Formats: sequence, C-alpha cells, structure tokens
Amino acid sequence: MKSLGKTRWARSVGRAVSVGLCGAALAATALSVPGSAQAASGEQSSPRGGGGDLGGGWDLGGGWDLKESGTDARFRGLAAVSRNTAWVAGAKGTVLRTSDGGGHWRNVSPPGAGELEFRDIEAFDGRRAVVLAIGEGEASRVFRTSDGGATWTESFRNTDPKAFYDCMTFFDGRHGLAMSDPVDGKYRILSTADGGRSWKVLPSKGMPAAQEGESGFAASGQCLVSSGSRDVWLATGGASRARVLHSADRGRTWQATDAPIPAGDPARGVFGLAFRDRTHGIAVGGDYRAGQPSPKAAATTRDGGRSWTAATEPPPAYRSGVAWLPGSRRGALAVGPTGTDVTSDGGRSWRTVDPGSYDTVDCTRDRACWASGEKGRIARWERD
Repeated sequence: MKSLGKTRWARSVGRAVSVGLCGAALAATALSVPGSAQAASGEQSSPRGGGGDLGGGWDLGGGWDLKESGTDARFRGLAAVSRNTAWVAGAKGTVLRTSDGGGHWRNVSPPGAGELEFRDIEAFDGRRAVVLAIGEGEASRVFRTSDGGATWTESFRNTDPKAFYDCMTFFDGRHGLAMSDPVDGKYRILSTADGGRSWKVLPSKGMPAAQEGESGFAASGQCLVSSGSRDVWLATGGASRARVLHSADRGRTWQATDAPIPAGDPARGVFGLAFRDRTHGIAVGGDYRAGQPSPKAAATTRDGGRSWTAATEPPPAYRSGVAWLPGSRRGALAVGPTGTDVTSDGGRSWRTVDPGSYDTVDCTRDRACWASGEKGRIARWERD
C-alpha cells in the first residue's frame, strides 16, 4: 500500500485504501436481507431533516433511509436509474444492483475483480452499465455489462504506467469519456462511441497544460461530468489553484478556469461537479483529510464554467458529491463524510440536513435521490 503523502495516490482520494486490497469477487447472487432497517455497519437510518420549498415542486422534508447492502465495501461509484433501480460500485471489486428500491441488492461483481477499486459506474437502465476501476498502470480498467451484471466484458485495460484513470461520464447511450491524471503534462481523455464496448485515446493537442502536482480526485465519480450532447467538465485539485476544465466538443478542446475552492495542497481541490444544463453548475470540494478546515467548500457558475463564484454560505466541511434535484432550478444536495447539505438558491447558500457519512449522491428523473459511501452505506431519500 502506498502511503498518504504528496503522491498521485493521495491526490486521487480515498487513496487511503490501496488499489491492491485483496478479496475474492462475490458470486452474482441475490442478497437475502431486506433493506430499510439498518446499514451494513449496523447504523440506524439517519435522522429526518430537510424541509422547505426547493422549486420544481420539491419539498425535501424527510431524510436518508439506509438500505442493507450486505457488505462493508466503500461505494464511491453510484448510478441511480430510477426510484427502484440503482447500481453502486466500490472497494474489493464490488458491484451491486437493486431493482426494488433497495429492498434487496444483488451482487453482480465482475468475476476475478476482487483486487480492483471501482470508483465510478454509469448505468443506462437496469441491464446496461459501465464501471471504472482506478489505479496506476493496469489497475485502471473498464468493464461493461448488458445483462444486469450476469456477465461482464473488460473493454479497456490501461497499459501506460504513467496513466491513472479517475472518472467517466456519458452523453447518451453510446458516447462517453473517461479521464486520467496528467500524462506528459496533460490530462488524458478516453472516448467511446459504442456504449463502452471500445475506447480510444483522444489527441492531447486541445488540452491545456496541467499545473505542477495537479490531478483529479477519484472520490465520487464526479470529477468528470457532462450535460447535453457535447458539453463536459473536468474537476482538478492538488496544485496551487483548483480548476475546472470545460469542453464543448466532447473532449477534443478544453478551456481551464480557476475555481474559488481551497487548493495549494495534494488533499485540496474540486472533488465533485454537477450541471443541471450547459450553463448552471455547482462545484464542491475542500480538504478531504479528517479534521482539516474547508472554509470555501462550494462554488457556482452561470456561464458554463467560464467563471466561478464562491458560495456565500458554503457547506461547513469538505464535500465530495453533489446532485441537482430534477425539475428544480435552485435545489441541490451535497454530501461528504460529515453530512449532507441542501441548497434552495442554486448553490449560493447551504444548510446541513443530515449528519451521516456519504461519498456520492445521484438523483433520478422520477425524483428519487440515492447516496452511498463507507462501510457499505447505501441510502435513498424518503420524504415525510
């Protein structure tokens, strides 16, 4: 295991857990314990919070209802399809899927993946999903399933020892991108046009130079996000300035903009992004080390990332994941190890509504929000 220091491992957070963690992949069989009583850690459901009009008919009264996952794996990858269907991906090569709202989770981990660290998963429905494993060299891989995880195909394995893939995103069911930390001074972008069946490295000519020590954070599957058919954003940290890079042509050319989120250290930067359209976005981050202050943990943009404004009342601590509430023009959730926050003004001010630990969050068109994180924690927001 590599130590937490000023290394690429540390900067791709959660890298407190080694990619080399061992553990056999579990069989693709249904987990039998029903889901809303306790998390795998034995914790009870989080206290109710929220409330207030968030626009678009949203009133977030209620709270996270923890689901029994049957594992202690940490889930930094989450793909919410609907109120009933969701996928999570995490440590020890673990992938789970539910089709009954979290009542039961089926272990659909790729065979032989027990030593891999899954940090991002993108799902198109209950049968088709693409999952990304992070790490140096051949530890970075992509797998694809079209039968709900009954079988998987490895569609990409990194062979460049200098590359370290962190996140991926899809514009639609066919076109998607994955990003690596800088290789030879520039971020490397993979592209697929067939739903993840095959991948190619895009030319680096249109990518601006990386800062010294700069990289992405594999913390929540949200360091690379897209909106619409062509726009994509990449979040960075670990350098003197936190930045967000934007491409309007599916990753061929990029523009970099500074973000007013703590930087200047390998543990600081922008960890998660969310865009509700091609102009309105939220960035969250800070310093992921426990007990370290993150006084400016959120920022917003109204011009597609050409400029960013610090939140006037940011979350009280580091946040790794963020999601807009579908149908709302001003409501969003942010999550991190010390709690969940909600905004009702498009990210300018935040208030904490739950103290539970989560790494990532995702909301669906049928107005369900899911979150996942350490010790097998998976939850769905249940309204009062």
